[in-house]
Amino acid sequence: MRIGELAAAVGVTTRTVRHYHHQGLLPEPERLGNGYRNYTLRHAVVLARIRRLTELGLGLAEVRDVLADDTEKELTEILQELDEDLARQEAAIRERRVRLRALLDADGLPAEGPVSPELAALFSEMAPLSDSPMAAKDREVLALIEATAGPEERERMLSAVSSVLTSPEGVARANEAYALLDALAEASVDDPRVDDAARKLAESTPRELLPEAVSLDHGSSFLRAFYADFAPAQAEAIRRAMRILTEET
Repeated sequence: MRIGELAAAVGVTTRTVRHYHHQGLLPEPERLGNGYRNYTLRHAVVLARIRRLTELGLGLAEVRDVLADDTEKELTEILQELDEDLARQEAAIRERRVRLRALLDADGLPAEGPVSPELAALFSEMAPLSDSPMAAKDREVLALIEATAGPEERERMLSAVSSVLTSPEGVARANEAYALLDALAEASVDDPRVDDAARKLAESTPRELLPEAVSLDHGSSFLRAFYADFAPAQAEAIRRAMRILTEET
């Protein structure tokens, strides 16, 4: 048989046959006097077995082990490991689908999504602040923290921010701080309103978040990127608010 005839008989491409030759899975056939490869029935049998094994999900290295140690025990062990791996993948897929269903069943996905259902509910509580550009930046930072923090830090963050938004006084303080910061978008860093915005921001920051807030006042490339995302006067107000929080500790 020619390579095209072999590939067609087994249901693969000629490129696949050459790849299996290159990987050492399929022995090279003898060549005829005209230089063409002459494939035998044995080549078709081996190639068909390789196809069946790969369709089960075995990698080529595992297929090589099966072909090299052609015993039922070796194949059984490999298939058992494959079955266990597929079971883990199935469990992971089920978990992801549960998370996706929770997102799809929500009233609406936030612009910063996808986020956890808990953070999505928190963003809903922030809806009255949705017109504030600074509130939008806050939501982005919260989504970033949720994606990068550990479970305990995420729970503390959600609890602290939620405690502010469930209080009318807390919402009023947040509104005032956001309004002052929004007004600094075109201001200079020596604008007298910077101090007012810093004090209001410090007042509206939940004290349970104090370790995270204070850590923002330490020099780092992340911190530089964080401040660079704000207008100069806004960034200065945030720096001063962090100093106020640091002094409180």
